[in-house]
Amino acid sequence: MGKKSFAALAHEALPEHARNRAIEVWFADEARVGQQGTLTRIWARRGTRPRAPRDCRYAWAYLFGAVCPERGVGAGLVMPYADTQAMSAHLAEISAAVAPGAHAVLVLDGAGWHASAALVVPDNITLLPLPSHSPELNPVENVWQYLRQNWLSLQVWQDYSAIVEACCQAWNRFLAQPEVVRSVTTRAWAKVDA
Repeated sequence: MGKKSFAALAHEALPEHARNRAIEVWFADEARVGQQGTLTRIWARRGTRPRAPRDCRYAWAYLFGAVCPERGVGAGLVMPYADTQAMSAHLAEISAAVAPGAHAVLVLDGAGWHASAALVVPDNITLLPLPSHSPELNPVENVWQYLRQNWLSLQVWQDYSAIVEACCQAWNRFLAQPEVVRSVTTRAWAKVDA
């Protein structure tokens, strides 16, 4: 983002039709969830090595998630692939979740499908890419950590449909707690005055 403030970069990126509308800051990312699983922290007696289930199969799904910290809301989709078509579907889902009459500045990383010419971006969303190699600036990374620590780690799923169900349940549980959404994703620097 260089030396310019986040607000200045967001205003520069806005199209003309969004200049006099309320602006919402949204963050988006994707996470792969699957049978290989991920490790997480657990409580254990010092000097012991806790046991945990581990699966060696290779089925997985991609959880596309976006949050608006100010409103404590989000939009998500579970897809079999992470590609331009899946991202376009996710943008449509985010567009429907943006407050009526508002325009969303969607902050996301530099994945290839985020900048594809074939990407369908709704009129009420402006994409604002993060600087390369800076995942720490995207609070959705913390959402993935929260979901894994609470619901998506140390599991063995039978098949793809079980993974999809687990992702949907975890995402919906997270969004059912607006105060947690705000706590995990709010960043002081991510302010845009209308």
